[in-house]
Amino acid sequence: MKFDVLTLFPEMFESLNQSIIGKGKEKGLIDINLVNIRDFSKNKHKQVDDTPYGGGAGMVMKADVVYDAYKSLNITKAKVIYMSPQGKVLNQSKVQALAEEEHIILLCGHYEGIDQRVLDEIVDEEISIGDYVLTGGEIPAMVLIDSVSRYVDGVIKKESTKEESFSNGLLEYPQYTRPETFLNSKVPEVLLSGNHQNIEKWRRQKSLENTYKKRPELLKNKKLSLEDKEFLCKFK
Repeated sequence: MKFDVLTLFPEMFESLNQSIIGKGKEKGLIDINLVNIRDFSKNKHKQVDDTPYGGGAGMVMKADVVYDAYKSLNITKAKVIYMSPQGKVLNQSKVQALAEEEHIILLCGHYEGIDQRVLDEIVDEEISIGDYVLTGGEIPAMVLIDSVSRYVDGVIKKESTKEESFSNGLLEYPQYTRPETFLNSKVPEVLLSGNHQNIEKWRRQKSLENTYKKRPELLKNKKLSLEDKEFLCKFK
């Protein structure tokens, strides 16, 4: 998976050299290329923004500077995503769909945003990570890279993504590890039983319970078995 990131602050992406994503890069499974938009400024002060036409607070990133940064990639086939609070909110199904792409270009805005003309010219899709505003698109871009990279073959074991939250439309069940007893709280007996059928049933029920208590809206469009529905009735 190849990511090109157009940003004013490439140093912010150093954290992606750590942990699972860092190991994926070392193995050659993930390639993250950072392009500093400021390098394409046309004046000695490296200015990349200007005041908005029509007046208003803040500064707007210039269309020509952003366009030149994009063209420097010399790429004809890649999905261009603008990280914007106006975009569709990133969710697990979208993450999995993006993981099918071979090459993604991420455009990070700043200040009051980017001149609309260059967005109309190069952007395929706008994506948000939530209904709130950040100072720039760098953190959302890192969220997207991290979440998508996990689905690239070889980055993590496929088994790890099968039962995690949102993978099947539900939140994940609780997890436990050693020690068996912690502050007088014990690991649920069923997890120590070795009975895989009972463990699977317990995990399913705990997943349903977690979803009902924390994110009940996820259950609205979820197809549930009769057994699932009967289990959830005890919480109503």
